[in-house]
Amino acid sequence: MIYDTIIIGAGPAGLTAGIYAKRACLNALVFRDKYSVNSQICNTYEVCNYPGLNNISGQELYDKIENHAKEIGVEIISDKVTELVDINLDVKKVKTKENVYETKTIILATGAASKKGGFEREDDLVGNGVSYCATCDGAFFKDKEVAVIGGGDVAVEDAIYLSRIAKKVYLIVRKDFLSATKILQNELKNKDNVEILYNSVVKSTIGDGKLESILYKHKDDIILSELTVDGLFVGIGINPNTELLKDKVEMIHSYIVADETCKTSVGGVYAIGDVRKKQLRQVITATADGANVITSVQKYLLDKYK
Repeated sequence: MIYDTIIIGAGPAGLTAGIYAKRACLNALVFRDKYSVNSQICNTYEVCNYPGLNNISGQELYDKIENHAKEIGVEIISDKVTELVDINLDVKKVKTKENVYETKTIILATGAASKKGGFEREDDLVGNGVSYCATCDGAFFKDKEVAVIGGGDVAVEDAIYLSRIAKKVYLIVRKDFLSATKILQNELKNKDNVEILYNSVVKSTIGDGKLESILYKHKDDIILSELTVDGLFVGIGINPNTELLKDKVEMIHSYIVADETCKTSVGGVYAIGDVRKKQLRQVITATADGANVITSVQKYLLDKYK
C-alpha cells in the first residue's frame, strides 16, 4: 500500500492533520511515538487561551483532540520512525525498526522539547510552579512573585512579559551580563519590578506539590540563598525534534524552513507545529498548521497525479 500522506507525530499538530486528512478522504497514517507521549501540551497544568475551551488542563485538551481523531477513524499506530528514505522521489519511504511504509507525502509533526534548567527537583513541580512557557502560564501568577532563568532573548522576553502580570520578577543569570539583544535589555531595565541576579545558578526547588521557593547560588557565595517565589520559568529555549530531516531539507538553527503552506524545500515533504520556523509556538498555531498542511498536500497530489 502507498499512503497519500504519513504524519509523523501525534501531538496537537499531527492529530489535527490526521483529522483534516480523514475529512479530505486521504489515505493517511499517523505515527504516535515518544514525541507524542511527551507533547509539551501534556505538561501544561492549565490552558486558558484556547478558544472555546477555557480553563482546561493541557492533558484534557490533548485527550479531546486525540479522541476526536479516533472517533472519526484516523489511523494511528504506536511505533518509532527511525529513518526517512527517498524523500526526493515520488514514492517516499518511512522506516521503523521492523517495517517500511511507502507514501506520496510526508508531514513532520514531531514537536519540540524544552531545554531543562538542570536543577534538583525540576521535574517534581512541572505544572505546579515550574514552567517552560511564560505566555502559556504567566496569567496564573498575577500579582505574585516569580523568577526566570536565563540571560538570552527568550528569558528576557519572558521577564518583560511577566513584569506586566506579576508583582515582582527575578531574572537569574548564570553570567555577569545579558546576552539578549540591546533593545530587549533596554526595555527590561526600564521595568521597576524586575531584579536581575547575575552570576547565579538555581540549584533546587522547594515545595510539597506546589512551588514555594528556590535555592540558588551566587558564584562568590559558599552557601545557598533561598528566594520565595510562586513561579519559576525556565527561559533557555527549546530543541526542535527535527533529527529525521537533518541535512535533508533547509533548516535555520535546527528549525525547518516552511511558510504558512508548511512546504519544506523538498516537494511533498511538510513541517508543522513547533518544528517549523515561525513567530509563535502555541497549541493553537500547531493545530492551525495541521489544517493548513492538508490543503497543501491536496494541491500537491492533484498537481502530481491529475
